[in-house]
Amino acid sequence: MGFQHQWQDGQVIELQTGKIVCAGLNYALHVQEMNSTPAEDEPVLFIKPGTALQSLHQPLNIPQTRGAVHHELEIAVLISRKLQDCDESEARGAVSGIALALDLTLRDLQSTLKKTGRPWEKSKAFDGSCAISHFVPVSQCPPLNRIDIGLAVNEQARQTGNSSDMLFPIPRLLCEISRYFTLEPGDIVLTGTPQGVGPLVSGDRLSMRLANVLSLETTVA
Repeated sequence: MGFQHQWQDGQVIELQTGKIVCAGLNYALHVQEMNSTPAEDEPVLFIKPGTALQSLHQPLNIPQTRGAVHHELEIAVLISRKLQDCDESEARGAVSGIALALDLTLRDLQSTLKKTGRPWEKSKAFDGSCAISHFVPVSQCPPLNRIDIGLAVNEQARQTGNSSDMLFPIPRLLCEISRYFTLEPGDIVLTGTPQGVGPLVSGDRLSMRLANVLSLETTVA
């Protein structure tokens, strides 16, 4: 059986697991730390397949022989209605749940692929590259423009961020995505990572929080 979405209380979410659409460079300070140029008119988008999903409520599996694996903590949005070329009101109405996710990145491979001008999906969309928590119903979460998140590794703070700092706020981001990729019920959107990305190694202890509605701990297997 493949990955199945769940609510925070462990109840199964009766939506078919679909694709994961991801936003890159959506926080200004992360753009700076990556020595990149911020997107002005449209977000940077890429897709992970359903096979990228793994649960953050289990020990975290990362590749051991493919160079540095970096964590990128993100707010994840669960889509419950079809969105195609939508407006912001429709986008807000299609969000049923919020979760924490790690966009795991093979940073050495990504750098090599970028230098050679090749697509870098292999560094972002490999099996297990989207580690995600259970979802909190959106009705129990702060407003979409005021969600804070944090990650500590071995009790040392690594990443903190708030959705108010996004270059493309969540409703607008969903609209921009829906212009190119139809979002279906069960799809997930990763909304970008704040500054502080860095490597993970076996044995690391991770503590993560989503506002005051979700906190969890896991280890790197």
